[in-house]
Amino acid sequence: MPRVSTGESVIARSIRVVEAFGVDDKELTVGEIARRSGLHVATASRLIEELVRAHWLERTDHGVRIGVRLWEVASRASPAVGLRAAAMPFMQDLHHVIGNDVQLAVREGTEVLFLERLTSPSPVVNYSRIAGRLPLHASSSGLVLLAHADPSVTDEVTSQPMKAYTDKTITTAPQLRTALAHIRREGYALCAGHIFPTTTGISVPIRGRGDQVVAALGLIVPNDDAAFGRIPALKAAARGIGRVMSTPQPSSR
Repeated sequence: MPRVSTGESVIARSIRVVEAFGVDDKELTVGEIARRSGLHVATASRLIEELVRAHWLERTDHGVRIGVRLWEVASRASPAVGLRAAAMPFMQDLHHVIGNDVQLAVREGTEVLFLERLTSPSPVVNYSRIAGRLPLHASSSGLVLLAHADPSVTDEVTSQPMKAYTDKTITTAPQLRTALAHIRREGYALCAGHIFPTTTGISVPIRGRGDQVVAALGLIVPNDDAAFGRIPALKAAARGIGRVMSTPQPSSR
């Protein structure tokens, strides 16, 4: 088992322990955390015990899980909390009218992070999930966010191989730059079959103060001729969220 490099702080090692948990992990054993974090089992065990005492992790019958205290602290000042609160009424209305999955996403480096998702009973396959991630080049939400990011982010994305999920996925720099120019010009991304052949992702930007793009609002719908007709409703919902985000909130005093 590899040991941590000399001089690494306790905080850095504790972060490794917490970040060992993936989006699908309800609980992990000490051994699994040690393996994923690259820490010695004894080191991982000691850090886990300290995090349990702080209620950032909780003991289970077979290992440990993320603690409620960690969620509480993370929720206090995160900008995602205000964004989600502003978006939810519009997402619920859109979900009711359209009848397909609605999702809210932000950019984290070269990945798209999904903050919220309202699911539908339709058989459409949706790869995204709350707190899940996808590469920016692959999804409609990621492409919208990339289109409005600093050009250096596009350079970073194109400097690495771009994973293909289907034969429709964007995988080359010329394809990507053409798609981003279209998104900036038309105000939406429509990705038919880019992740699953039978589904289409549609996303539009959400703009906050100063017309800055702060998030993407998306739909996952069947890959059919009706997909394009859902764009006006999606844009209207995004504008509504943007107005709420741009309006100064009254003081709580």
